[in-house]
Amino acid sequence: MEFDFYNTKKKANTNIFKSKVFDEIQDALFVFTISADNDYDIPFINDVTYEMFEVLSNVMFTDTVFSIYDRIHKEDKKLVVNSLFDAIKKRRKWSVEFRAELPLNGLSWFKVTSKRMVNKDGSSEFCGRIRDITEFKEQELRLKRTEERFKFMLETSNAGIWDWDLKTNRFCYSPQSLNILEWKSSDISNTQEGWNKIMHPDDREAYTEALKDHFNNKTPFFENFMRVLTSDQKYKWILSKGMVVERDAAGRSLKIIGTHSDVSFQKEKELELKRELEVYKERNNRLLNFSHIVSHNLNAHAGNFKVLLDLIDSEESFDDKVETIKYLRAVSGDLSKTIEDLSQIVNVQNNTEINVETLNLNSYLSRVLNIVNAYSESNNVTILKNVSPEAVVRFNPAYLESVLQNLSTNAIKYADPEKPLIVEFNFFIENGKKTFTVKDNGLGIDLEKYGNLIFGMYKTFHKNEKANGLGLYITKNQIESMNGKITVESKVGVGTTFKIVFND
Repeated sequence: MEFDFYNTKKKANTNIFKSKVFDEIQDALFVFTISADNDYDIPFINDVTYEMFEVLSNVMFTDTVFSIYDRIHKEDKKLVVNSLFDAIKKRRKWSVEFRAELPLNGLSWFKVTSKRMVNKDGSSEFCGRIRDITEFKEQELRLKRTEERFKFMLETSNAGIWDWDLKTNRFCYSPQSLNILEWKSSDISNTQEGWNKIMHPDDREAYTEALKDHFNNKTPFFENFMRVLTSDQKYKWILSKGMVVERDAAGRSLKIIGTHSDVSFQKEKELELKRELEVYKERNNRLLNFSHIVSHNLNAHAGNFKVLLDLIDSEESFDDKVETIKYLRAVSGDLSKTIEDLSQIVNVQNNTEINVETLNLNSYLSRVLNIVNAYSESNNVTILKNVSPEAVVRFNPAYLESVLQNLSTNAIKYADPEKPLIVEFNFFIENGKKTFTVKDNGLGIDLEKYGNLIFGMYKTFHKNEKANGLGLYITKNQIESMNGKITVESKVGVGTTFKIVFND
């Protein structure tokens, strides 16, 4: 069946089938012609057009083009006209979006799409439709505003966006996320394996567990603190959050989207506070231990004094009293030595303003070895010194000399008489920290038996008459007061290694 659209408006009786079809169409349909002399005509337009542009049919018939053009927003009129002539000039489809000011519905959006044909007389004919896209534009505007708010929130929160497509195992990072990670998009791998490579090995297990819990719906979202390696080969702390946004019919995760935040400053402060708390805890433990030692030792001396004084009172012979007084003097000397030892420990523990300098470790070690040199030669000792002449540490000068002297003399003091003694000094960098070791092949210590006592006060483990059990206790206190750490490895009959990790 063929319709004569050009004469449709003039015919009173419209084909019934055509009417039914057009009544079902919610868009405005039109046929628009424009001659080479720019004379225009609209030979066909459906009834929806009247309702769409809120124009009475009698007005529309008087001047259809003007009636519609009059409704177009003043800022879009030029756009509509230019798009029409551009379509004519370039002989292509006419398509344009514009706003219209309607009496009842107010500002509305419309879109024209039409097919262009050229007639034999040179005129252009456009057959097409006009759709009301107001709702679509409002949704688009709401989406744009939401995106702008989301973008603003991300920018103000300094968070970066990432997403992981589990179907393809591909990661995608936003520019801000790459900025936080300190990587260029061309240098970072976009796979899970690549992400694992830049994550600190110690953090991978917790990351995997947190991710697994979220994938299995045990947690509403994924959240994990971790250290990542930057392009400068330095680790920094980030907080990664995410949520699964797509699952398959079986509930398996297909896609997860999340954020990265730089929390290095907060995390370092948190770790610093934790370290300080551990230091205070250790100091409190030492103080408690010290109070027990003071109480025990002074009570012992007080008991000795009381026994001897009671003995003097009970003795009748002058000679016996003189002899007992000799013992009393010996006990008094022991008390003085104990008080001297305790005072030395108090000075180390209570010194809150310790002078710290950059010291040449090799020079201090050489000085200490010169002091113990005569003793080492008489004991057939071989010294191996693997310390660079440029090795420096941040430490208190008096403490460094005391620590080196204590560890050196201990190595010589507890030599195995059955074999020549070898004492080895080493300096190196381990896990980013300056590390110093003193290793010997002496008697060794049974750590299973004495491991928790080795740095205790008045603790000795070999029958050496020159040992007083204070050296290692003071050494540990001096090192820890410099925020360093000392550990020991030892085996009976093999030897001992003391390791100092400096705080720089």
